Amino acid sequence: MRILGIDPGLTRCGVGVIDAAANRTATFVAVEVIRTSPEQSIDQRLLGIAEGIDRFIDLYRPDAVAVERVFAQQNVRTVMGTAQASGVAVLAAARHGLPLELHTPSEIKAAITGYGAADKKQVGVMVARILRLTEVPKPADAADSLAIAICHAWRRSAPGTLPAAQTHGGSEPTPAQKAWLAAEKASQSSVARRKLAR
Repeated sequence: MRILGIDPGLTRCGVGVIDAAANRTATFVAVEVIRTSPEQSIDQRLLGIAEGIDRFIDLYRPDAVAVERVFAQQNVRTVMGTAQASGVAVLAAARHGLPLELHTPSEIKAAITGYGAADKKQVGVMVARILRLTEVPKPADAADSLAIAICHAWRRSAPGTLPAAQTHGGSEPTPAQKAWLAAEKASQSSVARRKLAR
């Protein structure tokens, strides 16, 4: 499955494409950061983002689109711009008839690192490791877009299981996959404890 991950932003919008296998292995395809200038009018900035996403979809033909869900921040102006860029990304998926999912920042971090409060550096390092890249994609928006795509791929797999065929040609999950399973198991245990406490 080919997945387009989008890290929405008005000044910098990360777009990354991966190919995901059924055993939760992922292969890097492409990544880019669509940039717009604060000196442009808002309509032209959003048009630039839309055209950039459309170009990426036409070029790489993804099977699905994953976008980071906008969350409240103290800086209202920043979150408004991010929300507008997110709307453009969601609309692009709809125009191309592609299935779409939104993932929260903590969900993405937990999927990639096993820790929902990981910082951008930790996420970038794990993205490079999972995709077997020689260096962390830069800027952070690029790495984040790939993390979103990986999160989407892994969230679609059966929870708590890994097929027999694993990455690196062997029988062992990668460190990232082990971290993901551990985080998923801890999350399920937490939910079960809460249910018992009721």
